[in-house]
Amino acid sequence: MIPDRLAAPWMERADLHQLVEALGPGNARYVGGAVRDTLLGLPVKDIDMATLLPPAEVIARLDAAGIRTVPTGLEHGTVTAVLPGGAVEITTLRRDVSTDGRRATVAFSTDWRDDAARRDFTINALYADPASGEVFDWFGGRDDLAQRRLRFIGDARQRIREDHLRILRYFRFQARFGGTPADAEAESACADLAPTLKGLSRERIGMEMMNLLGLPDPAPTLARMAELGVLDVVLPEADPAPLAALIAAERREHAAPDALRRLAALLPPDVPLAEAVASRFRLSGAQKKRLAMAAARGETPGDARALAYRLGREGALDRLLLAGASTAPLAGWDIPAFPLKGGAIVARGVHAGPEVARVLQAVEARWIAEGFPGAERIDALLDEVLARP
Repeated sequence: MIPDRLAAPWMERADLHQLVEALGPGNARYVGGAVRDTLLGLPVKDIDMATLLPPAEVIARLDAAGIRTVPTGLEHGTVTAVLPGGAVEITTLRRDVSTDGRRATVAFSTDWRDDAARRDFTINALYADPASGEVFDWFGGRDDLAQRRLRFIGDARQRIREDHLRILRYFRFQARFGGTPADAEAESACADLAPTLKGLSRERIGMEMMNLLGLPDPAPTLARMAELGVLDVVLPEADPAPLAALIAAERREHAAPDALRRLAALLPPDVPLAEAVASRFRLSGAQKKRLAMAAARGETPGDARALAYRLGREGALDRLLLAGASTAPLAGWDIPAFPLKGGAIVARGVHAGPEVARVLQAVEARWIAEGFPGAERIDALLDEVLARP
């Protein structure tokens, strides 16, 4: 049963009371994720508010109350209030004037329902009065939360034509909140309009895909995206089948969900391809390097600690989990530093240069093979290497 009033400890924050008081009674309501997640009993990360006031008046009132503001999106009516307990985005009520699938031209409104009607899903169009906690729901969002049903507001195709990214948002929210069977109208609209995703920036697609992959279990959703032809538009190289095995391995080994590792599972072990996908999704240099390292995996990962020594802990965990291997050897183990330096080899009569490097590599290989013994074993290993012709 989904309550019709909002009640949560975060609503008692003194800085939020100050904010609401500055905006004036009846002028602002909590909206979106904070309302939805509170009704579901989930932790709240971000708090957003909708207001009847135009942005200039929001800024003036908050300035008068000593609350610092940042004009984060004035053209769309958004002002961010910087509070001790965390920033709050405050957006003036809006209605769409025109949309082209990538951006919208909006006009400010004084009608709460108008503002709710332009949102994507019913479960995101829930508003709550800060004083009474009363929840305002014009499109059956509370019932949909209770039924674990994700529906577009109004006509699904129209909502998608307004913003093509809503296709990927649908699957992300379906993975997080939806149940089975999924809403047939929503799936049909996403499948039919999937080609419109090609008009979006690669960065927006990449961000949305990484957000989806970071959820607790996106495997069924990715499989459904493949069935509907959506995955082929945004990531044609992907095979969703290995993802479920990786997630099972993560759970078995108590590894936290990791979007980049899961992206690696979707892709074949092909380094140039992994690098191309990383570039297409506008991933960082470090992410691109890690994805390529995961793509260089072989049939079996080999010794876990030797792998971690060569690739680092994160790279080793990726390889082990992608192979379904145990990560237990790395638990509580710190990667050691190789204790032998070139000077010690020169002191044994080896001329500085390539021969020193060869000896170092040979001793290091034996040291790794023996399981990283202590420094007292290094002299013996060095003797053995030097004794060889």
